[in-house]
Amino acid sequence: MSTRTWRLAAFAAVWVGALIVLASCERASRIVGKKETKQAMDIDVTTFGKTSEGQEVKLYALRNTRGATAKIMTYGAIVVSLEMPDAKGQMDDIVLGYDNLEGYLKVTPYFGAIVGRYGNRIGKGRFTLDGVTYTLVTNNNENHLHGGLKGFDKVVWDDKPVWKADGVGVELSYLSKDGEEGYPGNLKATVTYLLTNKNELRIDYVATTDKATPVNLTHHGYFNLTGGERDILGHVLMLNADKFTPVDAGLIPTGDLQPVAGTPMDFTKPTAIGERIEADFEQLKAGGGYDHNWVLHRSGKGLSLAAKVVEPTTGRVMEVWTSEPGVQFYAGNFLDGTITGKEGKVYQHRWGFCLETQHYPDSPNKPAFPSTILRPGEKYETTTVYRFSAK
Repeated sequence: MSTRTWRLAAFAAVWVGALIVLASCERASRIVGKKETKQAMDIDVTTFGKTSEGQEVKLYALRNTRGATAKIMTYGAIVVSLEMPDAKGQMDDIVLGYDNLEGYLKVTPYFGAIVGRYGNRIGKGRFTLDGVTYTLVTNNNENHLHGGLKGFDKVVWDDKPVWKADGVGVELSYLSKDGEEGYPGNLKATVTYLLTNKNELRIDYVATTDKATPVNLTHHGYFNLTGGERDILGHVLMLNADKFTPVDAGLIPTGDLQPVAGTPMDFTKPTAIGERIEADFEQLKAGGGYDHNWVLHRSGKGLSLAAKVVEPTTGRVMEVWTSEPGVQFYAGNFLDGTITGKEGKVYQHRWGFCLETQHYPDSPNKPAFPSTILRPGEKYETTTVYRFSAK
């Protein structure tokens, strides 16, 4: 081999080697990139404690690719925390609750829980279905509220993690047995929380039964978009509803649908929650403020916008999308400073608000309302999405 040929061969070998190294680096970069993406979207499962009966309670910590987090425990299917960014990128926990399981095992106003078998109230704790009258446990004066003394918010759910291309979550399931709290039928309920990479908390509900029964599941999260730094009266609310269901003194719907126009119940245009909450209006006096069901303006099936909340000081925005016909807007009227929550914060009057997507309260006793009766062979399916952004 001549010197010139040898040099060409050596030069070619160097280039081939360099190309191999570059290709290897590029492949390694792709692998690392994939690994980093998976690490950014994460599920961590730990033990959060035990119930008084000795049942283990797990805590799922979910993280999406944008750094938002949600912590959800198997007791009560409760959202323990939800951290979302403000306009400056600052992450804060925007839901009320406790630092430990013990807080939830004591007296709690359903912080972050899934309530059922029937969310909201059933008048006088009874209803008639297919000619049979059922008597439920009464836990709200003479009425039945949020499933009774031991509703879905006070049981330990079965669990499994959920990994999807657009988010991470947890699937929770519970078998409510025939006769539980007075309800007929064995009801198998599954609730799936998904924290998406669009900074959404998506909740999918599915249920089946072996006997006709009313079902009305909802999420009872208390939100405060300031991160719990002050009350919620400055939050600006829009409700996509031109009617609401007026209530009697016990907060049971009268059966009528009343227009919101010309009343303090009109949130068709964005309005601060505190602007008219103390107005001289009979319905506000009944609930001590806002604690009513609004009839959503929607057409067709699928998700539609129910509500939008803007917190001016942080720039946080929350939209609520749902397949349900109604939403209960509750302004934390019964919070009174007797509860000390996370990080020692005292939850004063109106320190959190709820937007509980639902069928209307007392529907089993109001034939004109959309039906909440689930029968064997049917599947209860509904979805609600809490979507967060900042501006």
